[in-house]
Amino acid sequence: MASKEAISQFLLQEFPQCSAVIEDLSDGRAVVRQAVDHSSLRPGGTVSGPTLMALADLAVYVAVLSRIGIVPLAVTTNLNIHFLKKPAAGKDLLAHCRLIKCGRSIAVADVEIFSEGDEHPVAYASASYAIPKG
Repeated sequence: MASKEAISQFLLQEFPQCSAVIEDLSDGRAVVRQAVDHSSLRPGGTVSGPTLMALADLAVYVAVLSRIGIVPLAVTTNLNIHFLKKPAAGKDLLAHCRLIKCGRSIAVADVEIFSEGDEHPVAYASASYAIPKG
């Protein structure tokens, strides 16, 4: 298992371009915050799909690493996302991830993404990660 601090440090070292922050980490669950700025928006003033997908993917990665330890080569094998409603352009995004299964070779999780202050999700994703042997 890896702590919030250890995963945060790993992300800072290996993914310095990542601006998301781990808000909370508990057994099989992670909450990751992404600030929304101009670079996150697409024409029409809405948060872009790639921003939402990247946040969902990161939240799953964080949850998986919290369970298996810092294993850099754990990789996404599938990510499916449903865009439910327009996120607020001026609000941070919060991804709430729950591990459904974390076995020896695969992990499966779901993620709900919210605009800060809104109780209704703006997106829902499910993902799987391959866990390398050894």
